[in-house]
Amino acid sequence: MPISRRALLATCLCLSSSAASAVDDPGAIARGEYVFHAAGCLACHTDEEGKGAPLAGGRALVTPHGTFYTPNITLDPEHGIGRWSEADFVRAVTEGIAPAGSPYYPAFPYTAYTRMRREDVQALWAYLQSVPPAARPNRPHELPAYLQSRVVNWVWRGLYFRPGAYQDNPARGGEWNLGAYLAEAMAHCGECHTPRDSLGGLEAGKRYAGTAQGPEGAVVPNITPDRQSGIGRWRTDDLAYFLESGATPGGDYTGGLMADVIEHGTRHLTEADRQAIATYVLSLPPVENTLKRADRKQSKPRGEFE
Repeated sequence: MPISRRALLATCLCLSSSAASAVDDPGAIARGEYVFHAAGCLACHTDEEGKGAPLAGGRALVTPHGTFYTPNITLDPEHGIGRWSEADFVRAVTEGIAPAGSPYYPAFPYTAYTRMRREDVQALWAYLQSVPPAARPNRPHELPAYLQSRVVNWVWRGLYFRPGAYQDNPARGGEWNLGAYLAEAMAHCGECHTPRDSLGGLEAGKRYAGTAQGPEGAVVPNITPDRQSGIGRWRTDDLAYFLESGATPGGDYTGGLMADVIEHGTRHLTEADRQAIATYVLSLPPVENTLKRADRKQSKPRGEFE
């Protein structure tokens, strides 16, 4: 039976109303704020050193492949995402594709965010609607000539990108699966703590084993439970408390990028979620990977975070 114009219009109005109410739903916004902290959005998309507005972009990410500047993700219609639809946002976060159809560089960790559940991405979108717009232009990346065409990103995706939301492991318990989801998808721990090959892909055999060539040139420590070069001497409670406070079992405090991750991210999580992340990380296979700290005369005790 053909649908009347009046019925079609009523259906469209209903769908429009539902979309609007989702953005205005306090529950969705609250969940989105939680996802926002878990995913580390503020630390990456805010140029604190340059006193930039929250989420207005411009933070430099120095990598072996060039310097990437994070984009403005406020609702500014010219420089931010003010003209995006929710579908545009979901596609960007989970597939790494811009609204115009071009692929993002993998400096944006969509390779981890692809594992996020759609409802969490939608909640994040709802929360971002509450962030004040900032009219800060995006800064072009500083890349070698061979990377300046985004065509190379299609090749990279074919080699390394495997899309799809996280699926619970039925052989593991609920806490472990929660920790895996938080660490692998939202917090994208492996994106920083796993060394990369010459093409920028994660080395599968060294997951979470640390790297001397991390973001912004930082030495990112081994967080596998290897007792010599990792955190195998840490208890689950030690790691959970570290994610809340930045304090290590040895009485030191973290600094650099990890301090930002904790300040703007993991300290805002529930105690149960931090405990779940710790349970998951300390269940990973230990990998020996002693990292050289050439910029220091003395290194911290083994197993300590930078």
